[in-house]
Amino acid sequence: MSQSKTKTSRPFLISAVSSVRGAFFGLGMTSCIVNILALTGSFFMLQVYDRVIPARSLPTLVGLSIITLTLFAFQGLLELVRSLVLARLGQSVDERFGPVVFRSFAAAPSRRAAADNGLQPLRDIDMVRGFLSGPGPTALFDLPWMPFYLGLCFVFHVWIGVVALAGALLLIGLTILAEIRTRQPTQEAARIGINRMALAEATRRNAETVASMGFAERLEERWSAINLRYRQTQYRATSITVSLSTLSRVVRLMLQSGVLAVGAVLVIRQEATGGIMIASSILVSRALAPVELAIGQWRGFAAARESWSRLVRLSETEIVSSPEVRLPAPHASLKVENLHLAAPGSTVPVVRGVSFEIKAGEAIGIVGPSASGKSSLARGLVGLWEPRVGAVRLDRASLSQWEPEALGRHIGYLPQDIGLFDGSIAENIARFDRSASSEAIVAAAHAAGIYEMIVQMPDGFDTEIGEQGAVLSAGQRQRLALARALYGEPFLVVLDEPNANLDTAGDAALTRAIEGVCARGGVAIVIAHRPSALASVNKVLVLANGQMQGFGPKEEFFQKPAAAASAAFLPVRFGRVNEGRAAR
Repeated sequence: MSQSKTKTSRPFLISAVSSVRGAFFGLGMTSCIVNILALTGSFFMLQVYDRVIPARSLPTLVGLSIITLTLFAFQGLLELVRSLVLARLGQSVDERFGPVVFRSFAAAPSRRAAADNGLQPLRDIDMVRGFLSGPGPTALFDLPWMPFYLGLCFVFHVWIGVVALAGALLLIGLTILAEIRTRQPTQEAARIGINRMALAEATRRNAETVASMGFAERLEERWSAINLRYRQTQYRATSITVSLSTLSRVVRLMLQSGVLAVGAVLVIRQEATGGIMIASSILVSRALAPVELAIGQWRGFAAARESWSRLVRLSETEIVSSPEVRLPAPHASLKVENLHLAAPGSTVPVVRGVSFEIKAGEAIGIVGPSASGKSSLARGLVGLWEPRVGAVRLDRASLSQWEPEALGRHIGYLPQDIGLFDGSIAENIARFDRSASSEAIVAAAHAAGIYEMIVQMPDGFDTEIGEQGAVLSAGQRQRLALARALYGEPFLVVLDEPNANLDTAGDAALTRAIEGVCARGGVAIVIAHRPSALASVNKVLVLANGQMQGFGPKEEFFQKPAAAASAAFLPVRFGRVNEGRAAR
């Protein structure tokens, strides 16, 4: 069996606490002392009924009371310590999995080994932490002490022990039944809950589209159907847990009274004392209390176990790249060798056999009809999608040889989905680099041609733009994203439809930005349907159906007679048609 399977199959609580072994042994020792001190009430009652009352000794009662109060105080203190340790254990789950979960959000799609479940890993952390910080683990730590209490019952009298053992077996059976009956509803509720949250998040993210085109009611119907299924599965799991918890509490109360009745019979027959009768009743109640609590907490335990399993699988499938040798900054060329790309989770290539090379100081334009693979190629060039076949190389080194953070400093990427973050303009330009200098931020703004636009705002570079840049226009968001792509003067700059929302002034600024990248010895790749974005490129690459149809100097494509160009490179014709329509 592989190591990953071994970890995943381990019991949830053991696997959780084994990650902090010191806490595990501390909890075990604390639970040992707590359960021994839990005998204080039973033995106090035993001594009062068998010694104090027959002897009518007030000094003995005072001494026993002082000892009992002291032991209760220690028990309370240790239970507090145990609860705080469990709470700290819950925090350790966040410390262990928090970075892994966030890296899974920020990872390139091709590096996500698990299915994309939105923010579910974050909710899994909250679920596990909440369970470990609650009363559930306390019951599970106290359960192993049940045989000890039952043994004391047998010490009191064999029939008291038999009754206690029968009750314990009945409650254990209810616990097993809770596990069997809640497993399937809990798993189903978790699966439906993922779909439910995904729909809610998608609706919130696309609220303007939903409201403007009036299909909120139809989405509400879909939401209601998913939410109904979620509520039904939650209700099933809850009803099973509540029913078994209520039954276990009734059984424990009946058993406690039954032990008291058996003790009374033994006292009448003079086979036990009144102290044993009272003490055994309290002892049985204490012995079976963890079982009752465990049944009541079983639904939370089952949900936390499923969350833990998903977190463990996520951490085991995480790809950590840490090359031993840090490569120098690229400065010479970008080379693409027989590149085949497929969307994450798919084996069908959307880009096939693309090969080209461009030198420092050059800019190329990628053109072609819709769905020709242009954006997919862009994702491969910046390392978002890993090649199925072939390689992308910067200065002859494949992208996989670079540490992700180091590679990111040498790449500027402007995707179609701009993706700004809640924060200031300066933070977004600097890619949230705390060590970013004002000079570098201002230089990027100048390179993108938005410096004047920014300083005219009331707060300038400190202007808060809101989620997704909500306070900015579409054109301003695109130009701000261009400045982010140019921050730090990266060697490779890939711009996907960079002028989709730009006016004439924006087009001119984009042209100057591309010229600036080439002038400083960088490489620029521009994907565009509008030829105005290609004013500064040196070469053109034509894509159609995921395959390269042509690659060469721009003049070969745009200065040939239209008929010859159309016959040789059909996708260019689509670009010209689109340009003509835009002009009309």
